[in-house]
Amino acid sequence: MAAYDFLSVRLFVDSPLGEGQAIALDKTQQNYLSNVLRLKAGERILVFNGREGEFAATIAIEGKRVSLVAEAQTRPQTPRPGLRWLFAPLKHARLDYMVQKAVEMGVGTIEPVITRRTQVSRVNLERMQANAIEAAEQCGVISVPEVAPEQNLLRAIENWDPAVHLVFCDESAALADPLATLAAMPKGPVAVLIGPEGGFEDAERQAIARVPSHTRLSLGPRILRADTAAVAALALIQAAHGDWRAV
Repeated sequence: MAAYDFLSVRLFVDSPLGEGQAIALDKTQQNYLSNVLRLKAGERILVFNGREGEFAATIAIEGKRVSLVAEAQTRPQTPRPGLRWLFAPLKHARLDYMVQKAVEMGVGTIEPVITRRTQVSRVNLERMQANAIEAAEQCGVISVPEVAPEQNLLRAIENWDPAVHLVFCDESAALADPLATLAAMPKGPVAVLIGPEGGFEDAERQAIARVPSHTRLSLGPRILRADTAAVAALALIQAAHGDWRAV
């Protein structure tokens, strides 16, 4: 594959990608390239759309209009990671952080669930998707995670796919070595569930306990904030069963 002199800038685009393909940019993207990064015509960046892989692209400027032209593919498309992340939504700033870190930790599906103690009544899915895209741009991800509509936790558990092993992070679980606990899990699709700040109610724990394949996981002797718990749990799952093993 030819070497390119592009900067380490990656941009998600919704356009089809292929060698020689012209790529239109929205006003925010045009401003980012020309006014924030101050890139010039002829300079190269990387682009991806989550469908056709990653491409080098050359910047074209006509008046104030900035666009791109795709060159050679730099990486073929990869499947979206199978790791699912279920969580009780938080307020904006901390939720933004959680979504970004989840993408960095290899989550393929972002699934907000409403529990009895969830503090947020409305979920901004567009904002979550924007945060997922930004994180994918920054951390080298080609397949942008899917953001699923919010649903009630009990309904999600009632309709659970028995082929997916659920890792249930519960502050009331008995203390044990988390890596040893996760190492005992069966191989296959995994989902991790992080509860709200106030924890799960007993009825929710009882419903989760009826999932055919699940692991109740303690994250240690300290009560973690939900955003901290999400990062800790995903790091542990990647350590025990992560996609790094395929490298």
